[in-house]
Amino acid sequence: MKLNQLSLFLENKPGQLKVPCGILAKAGINIVTLSLADTQQFGILRLIVKDVAKARKVLEDAGCVVNLTEVLAVDVPDRPGGLFDVLDVLDHAALAIEYMYAFTCGPHANKATMVFRFEDPDAAIKALAAKGINIVGPAELFERIN
Repeated sequence: MKLNQLSLFLENKPGQLKVPCGILAKAGINIVTLSLADTQQFGILRLIVKDVAKARKVLEDAGCVVNLTEVLAVDVPDRPGGLFDVLDVLDHAALAIEYMYAFTCGPHANKATMVFRFEDPDAAIKALAAKGINIVGPAELFERIN
């Protein structure tokens, strides 16, 4: 149920985001979702792609430093309090969120998909599943976007 996410460090200057996006485009790799966080000197680009191994290889072959990280994609009810309910489960399980970002993938009425990074993803899976919260695995995620 875990997803592999690619993380790249980028210099915080014009044109740097274009580089990995161009490499992936040339290789025919679609970006499912991404997040970009920055500091004054660098940014961290986080990517979810279907073919992680190929993406990692073409990026590294082009000189990019790529880290692989396990994240969880979680269905969150698209209603007032939907995210609060998921966060409440995580809080009661004493699970800290390192970061998170959201995206949509197809016509899935009444829910959004959020990507979460936890220190202990297995504990998060256990806590969320115990409360009936759907963790979206790779097969389900990529089926949704096709």
